[in-house]
Amino acid sequence: MEPLDSDFNEFEGQLIPDQDEKMWATFAHLGIVAGLIIPLGNIWLPLVLWIINKDKSAFVRENAKEALNFQITMLLAAIVGGILAIILIGFLVIAAVVVVDIVFSIMAAMKANQGESYVYPFSLRLIK
Repeated sequence: MEPLDSDFNEFEGQLIPDQDEKMWATFAHLGIVAGLIIPLGNIWLPLVLWIINKDKSAFVRENAKEALNFQITMLLAAIVGGILAIILIGFLVIAAVVVVDIVFSIMAAMKANQGESYVYPFSLRLIK
């Protein structure tokens, strides 16, 4: 068996990301925190990371794309909740969106930090 090249570590057919790739992928999933500081930061952060790493790192690209799709889905769900707030049920929808967003973003960030890709259980695939 030949030694693995340091730039291309492969294990069971998948690339093994280095520490920097894991860090940037984790940040992409934790974009929800950026949304607390900057309006729509939860969308801007994974978008910027996706654009920057599109040709550099497959691991970061895929995680940022997944996070971006999920955050767009959560934004659309929050908009629907805002519209439904007129009949009061929207407040429950918005609360559920916030909880789901936080829980799944943390789960995805933990997986990315371990070097694994995470696919959100329900997310519109707008960015391919």
